[in-house]
Amino acid sequence: MVDSPTADSPVEPDISHVQPLDRRTWLGHPVELRRLFGIEMWERFGFYGMRALLVLYLTKHFLLPDHQATGIVGGYLSLVYLTPVVGGLLADRYLGSKRSVKFGALVMAAGYTLLCFGGAQGTAYATIDGQRTPVSQAAPPQLLTPNTAPQLVRVGGETLAIHGLPDGSVQLRRPDGAVARTVPAARFQSGADRSSLSQTLLLFALGLIVIGNGFFKPNISTIVGGLYAPGDRRRDAGFTIFYAGINVGSVLGQAACPFLVNNVGQWWAGFLIVAFVLGLAWAMLRFDGGRLDGYGEPPVRHGPDRAPLIYGLALASVVFFWLVFQNVAQAPEAAAGSGLWGYIVATPVLGKALLVIFLAAVIGIPVWSARVGDKVEREMMLAAIVLVVFNVTFWALFEQAASSLTLFADRNTDLSLFGFHMSAPATQQFNPLFVVLFAPVLSWLWLSLAKRGWEPSIQVKFALALILVGLGFVALAASGGTADGAFRVSLWWLVLTYLLHSVAELLISPVGLSMITKLSIARIVGMMMGVWFLSISVGEYIAGAAAQAAAVTTVGGQVTNPELSLHTYLATFLTGGELTIGAGVVLLVISPLLRRLMHGVT
Repeated sequence: MVDSPTADSPVEPDISHVQPLDRRTWLGHPVELRRLFGIEMWERFGFYGMRALLVLYLTKHFLLPDHQATGIVGGYLSLVYLTPVVGGLLADRYLGSKRSVKFGALVMAAGYTLLCFGGAQGTAYATIDGQRTPVSQAAPPQLLTPNTAPQLVRVGGETLAIHGLPDGSVQLRRPDGAVARTVPAARFQSGADRSSLSQTLLLFALGLIVIGNGFFKPNISTIVGGLYAPGDRRRDAGFTIFYAGINVGSVLGQAACPFLVNNVGQWWAGFLIVAFVLGLAWAMLRFDGGRLDGYGEPPVRHGPDRAPLIYGLALASVVFFWLVFQNVAQAPEAAAGSGLWGYIVATPVLGKALLVIFLAAVIGIPVWSARVGDKVEREMMLAAIVLVVFNVTFWALFEQAASSLTLFADRNTDLSLFGFHMSAPATQQFNPLFVVLFAPVLSWLWLSLAKRGWEPSIQVKFALALILVGLGFVALAASGGTADGAFRVSLWWLVLTYLLHSVAELLISPVGLSMITKLSIARIVGMMMGVWFLSISVGEYIAGAAAQAAAVTTVGGQVTNPELSLHTYLATFLTGGELTIGAGVVLLVISPLLRRLMHGVT
């Protein structure tokens, strides 16, 4: 999970006079941690439960083509990790952490509720030689069950099955498998009729979730940090417990939401439970019985309360985010052979803006530090920027879980394990399960190695994380030779990929923000933390773009050639894996240089 709680904030209450032994405790920590653990658990239940469903909701219900669906997912996740930068600043200066969290929970609950109004499923059609004809397909037994029934069109008085070919052309086959005709790619187009109102509500819902997350995500962690007096050695352990709540919520959400969609038979069931648990998170904070009084309170105010204005502007900004998502959804594919420039031109405004801002940060900050800092500060800042850039590479590949890996699970994976069948979105829960299992193992390993002076440095852990996440995809790419007659590989290959990715996450995620605070010039630590989250945001956006590279031709949300989709996915995974392993090797090679630039920071 991409969650690295932060402990420090300029508005933490002064509780240095409190003696830990004089207070009630929970697992040896302030008892208030239990309530915050629950609040965060339910919020992460919602976020990851909805994330598990999103790409399939777009492709199976709205019948969006892969390029459009994965672009929306990438844009949404990139904004989810960008808005907390603004939400944290507003809380520090005006709202206080507690009011920000309550507002964020309510706004996210509204967004999740709005997702329930998806309307009727889209209706697929194909245009063959300029003639539009409906596409029919037998429904699967459950919404999330992979649909292997043939897609049928009525052409020339015959009912024919659609079968895609590698060059984009389509064979129309009779029931006995004979090819009635082959339609060139230029003369075959697929599409779907869908409710424009439902699409508008979908994009408004994503906008509300992005806004609410910006207020919630950074500030719940600040309240946790405020539970501990300066120098309290329990703080790191407290955040470890809090981080466990994130993963427990993730496992529960990614199990419950697909289960409800399948067993109720409606998409809204998965989103309604998410809205409910966000309401529960809000209630746990709103009706806390005074247990959190003094934590996360607003800063001392001079003048009128700005909260109503901030809330109003935040809600009004949903129109801006709707326009951003509209632009992402309508962005065309780069023309074949147009090269890098063609791709840049076709990139949505969000992608261009993220790229410009990120480049300005990674170039401008070292230049600024060279002017105002001493030699040590300059070198430490340069080391931080280098690691920030490699961080983008990691999340770009890791976050395929939300898009291409889930589509691969649906289309080209045998989802049976030990005789039990699971849905494609439920495969995402392998990640938090492995994180929970291996976090104490790695913690013990680092302590043991540290006693011998062998613990890897920050930059080496980053490099190992890149190599492991790349190996996860290289291993998955090797699964093609084991595919069955339906061009599906064993679920164990995905399990292996998620295992490697989870260990990689444990190498990079816990040390990221800590590294930033240690290497940054003191007066711009806040800005550098913003750059860190910006790097994750850019990585999320690139993850969507990489998933678009694995996009396959679909009709009515279903692939027309499972063999072709298998080879497309595996080729893309292999390329991404090899490039990321290469980046990890480069980082290992330059790690001695970075160690010198970091001046003892470990």
